Amino acid sequence: MQHKGTFISPFPRPRCLAAAAPAGKAKLTHPGKAILAGGLAGGIEICITFPTEYVKTQLQLDEKANPPKYRGIGDCVKQTVQSHGVRGLYRGLSSLLYGSIPKSAVRFGVFEFLSNRAKDESGRLDSTRGLLCGLGAGVMEAVLVVCPMETVKVKFIHDQTSANPKYKGFFHGVREIIRAQGLRGTYQGLTATVLKQGSNQAIRFYVMTSLKNWYKGDNPDKAINPLVTGAFGAIAGAASVFGNTPLDVIKTRMQGLEAHKYKSTLDCAVKILRYEGLAAFYKGTVPRLGRVCLDVAIVFIIYEEVVKVLNVVWKTD
Repeated sequence: MQHKGTFISPFPRPRCLAAAAPAGKAKLTHPGKAILAGGLAGGIEICITFPTEYVKTQLQLDEKANPPKYRGIGDCVKQTVQSHGVRGLYRGLSSLLYGSIPKSAVRFGVFEFLSNRAKDESGRLDSTRGLLCGLGAGVMEAVLVVCPMETVKVKFIHDQTSANPKYKGFFHGVREIIRAQGLRGTYQGLTATVLKQGSNQAIRFYVMTSLKNWYKGDNPDKAINPLVTGAFGAIAGAASVFGNTPLDVIKTRMQGLEAHKYKSTLDCAVKILRYEGLAAFYKGTVPRLGRVCLDVAIVFIIYEEVVKVLNVVWKTD
């Protein structure tokens, strides 16, 4: 008999990892392996895709309220290279790299921790639970890593467009931001970041879980070719871009050097809509689409392959 007020968890009771993989059933990924594999995947991926992230952020900061500085993606790249050389496309990489490794580590660690408890007796994770696990992973990475990391990155990139750049490097920039604005200065746009990351990972893991379940059919242990994993990751990335680009635009504005113009996340959204129109919420979509599809594909490929290696050298069963 169920008592009134009793909370019923949507997840099955957790099973011991050591006893989680009987014959014929899918193995569970140890959270420790997920943290290590996720960190490696995040570091490699950001080194490959950062220039597109730089261009996306520049275009979003190039507000219509002022005379536009850039005429498009190509013009943004051209002006940056002419003014700062090719290295200019990597301005702010250090701040993103320092955050990308722990971000992916937290994301995959939390996802595997939650999904190990959400899988059924055959080791299968259904799409709905995949979405919930992704949501939890996204919220945790937003609070612990993404918000301070993204705030510093956006300030670095925005600082380069000013007449007299004041940040000389990652640690100098962080010191200056904290000295001038306190620790809160690295947590601007927290609400928008939590909404963005939570929806991002919910969408991505929902799509990945759905595609992997479809591909594996009734065999949860069926191997997936890395190219297939990459294709699934690209599809998941594209879905997340179209699903939450408006939140990404709001988050970028809230973390820029002119964030003081906005009273809150809602106020930022209202002002963008009022002064720039609905299309402004999709500024930077094309460069973001290219970056995110490549980003998610690379991360999932590297993550899955590193986990395979760790399963051989690190026995947790």
